[in-house]
Amino acid sequence: MYRSAHVDTFARDHLPPPDEWPELRFELPELRYPDRLNCAAELLDHTDPARPAFHTPGGATWTYGELRARVDRIAHVLTGDLGVVPGNRVLLRGPTTPWLAACWLAVLKAGAIAVTVLAQQRPHELATLCEIALVRHALCDIRAVDDLAKADIPGLRITTYGGDGADDLLGRPAPGTPYPAVDTAADDVALIAFTSGTTGHPKGCMHFHRDVLAIADTFSRHVLRPRADDVFTGSPPLGFTFGLGGLVVFPMRAGASSLLLEQAGARQLLPAIAEHRVSVLFTAPTAYRAMLEQLDGHDVSSLRRCVSAGENLPAATWRAWHERTGVRIINGIGATELLHIFVSAADDAVRPGTTGVPVPGWQARVQDTHGAPVPDGEPGLLAVRGPVGCRYLADPRQRGYVRGGWNITGDTYVREPDGYFRYVARADDMIISAGYNIAGPEVEDALLRHPDVVEAAVVGRADEARGQVVVAYTVVREGAPREPEPLRAFLKAELAPYKCPREFVFLDALPRTATGKLQRFRLRDEGDRQ
Repeated sequence: MYRSAHVDTFARDHLPPPDEWPELRFELPELRYPDRLNCAAELLDHTDPARPAFHTPGGATWTYGELRARVDRIAHVLTGDLGVVPGNRVLLRGPTTPWLAACWLAVLKAGAIAVTVLAQQRPHELATLCEIALVRHALCDIRAVDDLAKADIPGLRITTYGGDGADDLLGRPAPGTPYPAVDTAADDVALIAFTSGTTGHPKGCMHFHRDVLAIADTFSRHVLRPRADDVFTGSPPLGFTFGLGGLVVFPMRAGASSLLLEQAGARQLLPAIAEHRVSVLFTAPTAYRAMLEQLDGHDVSSLRRCVSAGENLPAATWRAWHERTGVRIINGIGATELLHIFVSAADDAVRPGTTGVPVPGWQARVQDTHGAPVPDGEPGLLAVRGPVGCRYLADPRQRGYVRGGWNITGDTYVREPDGYFRYVARADDMIISAGYNIAGPEVEDALLRHPDVVEAAVVGRADEARGQVVVAYTVVREGAPREPEPLRAFLKAELAPYKCPREFVFLDALPRTATGKLQRFRLRDEGDRQ
């Protein structure tokens, strides 16, 4: 490892031991980065300052020069008034706006570590993330500060932006001079992205400055192939690495621009595409299906690239979108552990019903539970390696995700004889609904905090529109009402809305083995028969 610029060495001190890392591969010439690298400076400093960087629904546009000036000002406030030092973790929370992106860039330029979370996450969820990453600073949109304040996180200094007070981030005094980027090492941690495991306890995925550029220099450069005149937009928030790459890193690496939408459902995306002449769209299969139903009357002729990830893309959805728009969706699979997409295909290489082939710079194979490759046509575990790898923050689950130098994504795949990879199913208990990863046990834990709930089991049920929906099998105390609405209302105060069950099934008892182990498969089978 290179000489770190971090004064606060918490992140580097809590990297997995080297023998638990996956094998990292930098075979492409563009992946051979210098020892010293600050990815924010790389993204900001190589584009004509007069070119557009970010657009807003209201019609405002930030040029690269304006973005750089605002990032530098925030970085001055961070390291001056707020006392942030290189290596400190800084939580970022708010809807998808240019200011949130500017805060992210400023944190990295100042040598600190960005921990971007979802604006939907509830107080106890936020408290858990801050405890794991030992977060002591937060930059939060004034409109999203209430739940963060309610989390009552010890030692956390919250600085809001978007308000009109003198203590607001944007109202604090700061030099109007350029901020010299901290001379970070290429392998200094730049961000911690959280993902839930099947236990529901979040895992912090640590990614380096070079990793941020590597996802742009592999998937974006070789598969997406953006142009400087492209306008990007999409639905994933910046708290998801799918959104961070697709809406900030990829357009900036290409000198292109991005339309950042606070609301990005089908009803908002379709008119936004027409109004802003969007050419590159990032969203999940669920959104493509929803947009197909509302496509009439909307001009999407500006689209030239559509990217789908977050859940499996059905061949029928691909064909329907292609028939209606003429655009071939670029399907892909990525993971928070690997930052972005590593298997994909575009243009004439697309095979509907498959995910694609390894992205240049990456390798993939299908193997059995012992780590041996399985023959083409047989299902097994997807294993991946490339320039980015899984490095959990002080988490024993590292040993399960990385085996024999490969990242094991938890997906069951088949490699076809022609080399294309076809998705089969998740290999664990994760529920994937409308592109969101939802850990059933986390929802169960929240349900069990309700005084009337005795037992709970949460599983995914196949759903045509969303891929899966969350179903809660629940046992309540004797005499308590078997009504879903009180439980739904309770959970909405405990969990982000996308995690809340769509359906409640009330049982007298959950199916268990003779030793008391919950038989989740019986609940899944029952749901699939309905």
